[in-house]
Amino acid sequence: METFWFYFDLGFDHVLDIGGLDHFYFLVALSLPFAFKNWRKLLLWVSLFTLGHSLSLLVTHFEWLKIDAAWVEFLIPITICITCLSILVQKKHSHLKGIWINLITLFFGLIHGFGFGRYFKMIASEGEAILGLLEFALGVEFAQILIVIFVLFMNWMALGLLKIQALKWQWIIAAMVLSQAILMTSNNWPF
Repeated sequence: METFWFYFDLGFDHVLDIGGLDHFYFLVALSLPFAFKNWRKLLLWVSLFTLGHSLSLLVTHFEWLKIDAAWVEFLIPITICITCLSILVQKKHSHLKGIWINLITLFFGLIHGFGFGRYFKMIASEGEAILGLLEFALGVEFAQILIVIFVLFMNWMALGLLKIQALKWQWIIAAMVLSQAILMTSNNWPF
């Protein structure tokens, strides 16, 4: 049970680490256009993101594929930029329909997971890698769900109580997150 909490806490802390806000920014942008009534759709996307994240941790741990860390660190904020831009140029949420958003979210999870894969490889022994990865994924999933609930609550406050126009609210928050993602991208330029 002690090992479970170690990996669960590691996953939870990984998402909520103030020094690495990539998960937070991505989930804010992903959740921003939605309300509590959309919780099933958001839970699916959060879980797909976690699945992609976990798959890339697995691939990295067993060295089935090696990706240059500089490119991964550059691509992570690019995923956030793309998500923010999809809000800023949206047409009535048309960007979020169909299977494409599922595949894109899974792919973005893969990219984010490669960023943590090297560290996970260092701490997880071969014998506990699979179980540790599942426990880690539960911590990641739990933290991500908390972020989504936080965003949905903030949306409810802004739109329901403060009566801010939905499009204006989304543009302001997406622009703020995009500015941080652009800064992260420029700081991680691989050339």
